[in-house]
Amino acid sequence: MSTTEDTPDVIAVLRHDHRHVEELFQKVQDHARFRDRRKELVDQVTIDLVRHMVAEEEYVHPIVRDAADGRAVVDHAVAGNAAAEELMKQLEPLDPTDETFDRVFIKLMAATRRHVADDEAQLFPHLAAACPPVELRELGAKVQAGKSIRPTRPRESLPTTPSDDPLVGRVPGLIDRVRDALAGDH
Repeated sequence: MSTTEDTPDVIAVLRHDHRHVEELFQKVQDHARFRDRRKELVDQVTIDLVRHMVAEEEYVHPIVRDAADGRAVVDHAVAGNAAAEELMKQLEPLDPTDETFDRVFIKLMAATRRHVADDEAQLFPHLAAACPPVELRELGAKVQAGKSIRPTRPRESLPTTPSDDPLVGRVPGLIDRVRDALAGDH
């Protein structure tokens, strides 16, 4: 994959994902302006979080796992992702008027914010130490290019260990895109 000095590195791409999801969280919480769009916004949060987590599992976790002290960092990240995916599965069938919607959404925000803090304090520094800048830019280009083929829904069976399978996100991604097209989602 061809990259230039202007290509954002994978850490910048993933940090951008973090900021974007936080913006969506703020909109979901803004009942006055977004009351009628809350379900749509939460669906977008789910799509963006799943794609982000699969990108990390596909590109970042294998590198960090092989770095010094990286296995524990990746194991912690995978467990956090599984917890967030479970909350997304709980939230998916709920209507914003359901009394449990806000409770589950608040738990998802807390889990996601822990994920962001852990990524930025642990995962990203390990990745930066393990990869030269050119490789980080190549990974950034791959993550950006692959967003449209990654899954958009939490997986039925949550991984509890990192995957070494390069197809980890492609087949579920295809299934999700067909499902989204039929439902009129993204």
